[in-house]
Amino acid sequence: MPAGEITMVKVMCASKAEALKIAGALLEAELVACANVVGPADSVFRWQGKVETETEFMMLLKTRSRNIPRIISTVTQLHSYELPEVSAIPITGGSERFLSWVAEET
Repeated sequence: MPAGEITMVKVMCASKAEALKIAGALLEAELVACANVVGPADSVFRWQGKVETETEFMMLLKTRSRNIPRIISTVTQLHSYELPEVSAIPITGGSERFLSWVAEET
């Protein structure tokens, strides 16, 4: 598996239900091989000049790097936030069997 071909994408969601809805759409479209929903988590951030605190759920998505633009588009369409966080982290190593599975599923 070439380095950087498999990526983990992180998305923060307003609720577990929202995260599961988005994860389901991404899996159905074969854009991700796996979605982990983790939380709740307390998020503290600056938004429109104010410090905000929210309870959120984090999705960790495993995919091929080439799918990132379509993942961003899908998340943006389904997400409740005006500016959803979608950040991609290249996976530079790991279990070859796992990385191959991600590639096969996406």
